[in-house]
Amino acid sequence: MLAVKIAKRSYKRTHLHQDKPANRNTGLMPSISKRGTIMPASPIRRLVPFAEKAKNNGIKVFHLNIGQPDIKTPAVAIEAMHKLDLSVIGYGHSAGLESYRSRLVTYYKGRGINININQLMVTTGGSEAISLAFLSCLDPDDEVIVPEPFYANYYGFASSTGVQVVPLPSDIENGFALPSFSEIEKLITDRTRAIFICNPNNPTGYLYSREELEQLKDIVVRRNLYLISDEVYSEFCYDGAQHISIMELEGIEDHAIMVDSVSKRYSECGLRVGMLLTRNPKIIETVLKFAQARLCPPALGQIAAEASLDTPGEYFKEVNIEYNKRRDFLVKRLNQIPGVFTPMPRGAFYTVAKLPVDDADKFCQWILNDFSYNKQTVMMAPASGFYITPGKGKQEVRIAYVLNIEDLTIAIEILEKALQAYPGRV
Repeated sequence: MLAVKIAKRSYKRTHLHQDKPANRNTGLMPSISKRGTIMPASPIRRLVPFAEKAKNNGIKVFHLNIGQPDIKTPAVAIEAMHKLDLSVIGYGHSAGLESYRSRLVTYYKGRGINININQLMVTTGGSEAISLAFLSCLDPDDEVIVPEPFYANYYGFASSTGVQVVPLPSDIENGFALPSFSEIEKLITDRTRAIFICNPNNPTGYLYSREELEQLKDIVVRRNLYLISDEVYSEFCYDGAQHISIMELEGIEDHAIMVDSVSKRYSECGLRVGMLLTRNPKIIETVLKFAQARLCPPALGQIAAEASLDTPGEYFKEVNIEYNKRRDFLVKRLNQIPGVFTPMPRGAFYTVAKLPVDDADKFCQWILNDFSYNKQTVMMAPASGFYITPGKGKQEVRIAYVLNIEDLTIAIEILEKALQAYPGRV
């Protein structure tokens, strides 16, 4: 009887839809969803049309706007792709290829993170891991506290899942250090479900100490929250500093969710392979349901990523030395420009710089559209897009030191000349 009732209801609904006259008013357009309307455009990519126009006009553009390393992808990954002998590229497991996940368990144990294969999900980039964490742990209108400035796409992931971002302010003057933990407590409401950090931080390069992580642990355990940590830049730490993962903390097993990716570690941004780690079985169970809806992460990407696990340790030593040189050069050179200030980042490969301009968004567009020096110019990311607090970051830019020092030298000279010529200099 129930099946008959359902069938009749479906039949009635179908006929009502067919009988309804079509909208013939060609002067109107269907409305865009509220979700689509509030979805922010990427501040990192928003100026791409202006960069393309400059290139079409014969101007060379130095890209300091995006975290695309110029470091070579490990040879073992490239070789694995060349050696592929597949007659069919089929679906894989929704949690990721078992061989890859097994090897990742060994990899993480080598980093002091003891997990098993059932506590790890392979995702379509770290981006999907964040979205799946939001979908699995937070409901629409729940709140997540995020130190600000933060990677711009975090706000996009939150918007697309209906989650409300509550910014925890930090300032360039004190190197974007966290405020007192009493300030974090003040932001917690009955709608707060998680605290979300990026360690090392994009865009600031801030690196969390063990003491800070232990204090965050105490808050989330006491207030029964989740602690989500984006750790995709964990290899990029400087001045002898060591990265501490939240998965190394004790007593936080049910609260901790770690996000990781191969994009930066192996300079494999285009593979779109990420990971989600948690010891909470309910989270894994829930994430898997969402993952099944997208079927599986990229098979070819996982093959290359698995091969990358054989990358020799010397590769990372050389990469770290190279980024250390770039960071030291860039920070010193920026701070030599009159009116410019940037703190010393301790991780990742970004820095936020304060410029003597009226509006960094206008300046970043102007330097692409109206300025060149020796037929060259620079593309940067306006930092306002990494804040949601109105007015914050208005004079700041994020600069990615992903170019070699020779190119960085030219790029900073261009920036200095542009600041001298910019009509909105302050």
